[in-house]
Amino acid sequence: MIQKAYIVPGQPHILLGAKKNAGWASLKKSYEAVGREIAASGAELLLVYSTQWFSVIGHLFQVDPNPKWTLVDQNWYELGEIPYEFRIDPAFGELYAKVVNERGMQAATVGYHGFPIDTGTVVALRLLNPDNAIPASVVSCNIYSERDESRALGAAGRAAIDRYGKKTIVICVTNLSNRFEVAEIDPAKDRISSAKDDEWNRKILEMLGEGRLEDVAQVAREFGREANADMGFKAIWWLGAIMGEHNRYDGRVWDYQPVWGTGSAIVELTPSVKQLDFEKEFDEGPAQDAKASGGTGLESHNVLTEGPQVQRTSEMSSQNAEIIHTDKAPKPVGPYPHARRVGEFLFLSGIGPRKPGTGEVPGLLPGGGHDIEVQTRACIENIRTILEEAGSSLSKVLDVTVYLTDMKSDFERFNKVYGEYFAAVQPTRTTVGVDSLPTPISVELKVIAGK
Repeated sequence: MIQKAYIVPGQPHILLGAKKNAGWASLKKSYEAVGREIAASGAELLLVYSTQWFSVIGHLFQVDPNPKWTLVDQNWYELGEIPYEFRIDPAFGELYAKVVNERGMQAATVGYHGFPIDTGTVVALRLLNPDNAIPASVVSCNIYSERDESRALGAAGRAAIDRYGKKTIVICVTNLSNRFEVAEIDPAKDRISSAKDDEWNRKILEMLGEGRLEDVAQVAREFGREANADMGFKAIWWLGAIMGEHNRYDGRVWDYQPVWGTGSAIVELTPSVKQLDFEKEFDEGPAQDAKASGGTGLESHNVLTEGPQVQRTSEMSSQNAEIIHTDKAPKPVGPYPHARRVGEFLFLSGIGPRKPGTGEVPGLLPGGGHDIEVQTRACIENIRTILEEAGSSLSKVLDVTVYLTDMKSDFERFNKVYGEYFAAVQPTRTTVGVDSLPTPISVELKVIAGK
């Protein structure tokens, strides 16, 4: 019952900044043309997977029948607000989650008012389905899922579509290369940030234009390494599996443009009965669901110990995803590791300022209160320790989420210390005010870094 699949980008520039750059305007025009094609297709359901809707524990499915809110992108807030109101098919979301759980993976539904919908999904649905003529369903991108689990999620989606029996269009929101410009640029002069990335993007688009979706899925790891692909290009594993894992498609590349240095393309794939001279150029084997593989959908490996201080307990796929603990950092206060390595990235748990070994909280003042500068410095030094134990460094930090318990009083002094460490590195950052943190600390940082 799958009619077509589309690969589309999800940056807000396309929707809000089209007048600033000819390439962004071209993408918007192509988006709208695809939207008209979808409107005339007779489709009864749009299934959206966006690399910008992150989940950490399992996979989430949107089941609020009428999510309505106003989005301001956390990185590109200067572009303005995006009000949205969508028509969601909750029955399909419930079914997809059920199939995922049946296959031994973890899934949950979300359906409460105000749950944040990611920018990629908002941009795609606003441009492809502006009148909400076709109900949609949205599935999250688990940041830790690797090839097998992503493919198992896609295979579960195909099974759910078959059970549901409605004509479905699959929409995969992902960039190709994902190397953003880190400094301000003239929007009119936007370009792919690396000639190497551009070359790789064009190779991938050539294959997709020939309908060779499965061949692209087979080289996703190499593309991810060489061109800094969006989330390691894991979306293509999900898409390949939900479409049936073959190369029998009629492909069309609608557009390819830079968006703030990234490679952004709109691609259409239509299932075909054409005969091929060869079925696949590469073959890494079929996707397994979690029950078939005896676990979570990821291959299991033995515990590795590298020296007396670092224990890397590996629950790995073939790209060596690792769970990382170190005795040189404060002990986690729950059942979670200090970090996980997934491909080229390190994902750190929230790290606070507690002292390694004793768990003592520095910077607490007599009679109450705290010194946010002391706590911020201790927090970042703990992060330094974990990164260096994992073979990385503060200079390779890509993204930081900050939690402050007293935004009004502490932000300026926190920012001063933060700048000492990261002013030259320039990672993206989001700062959130919270009521409290699990221990009597006033700041916590969650970090994504390169290895």
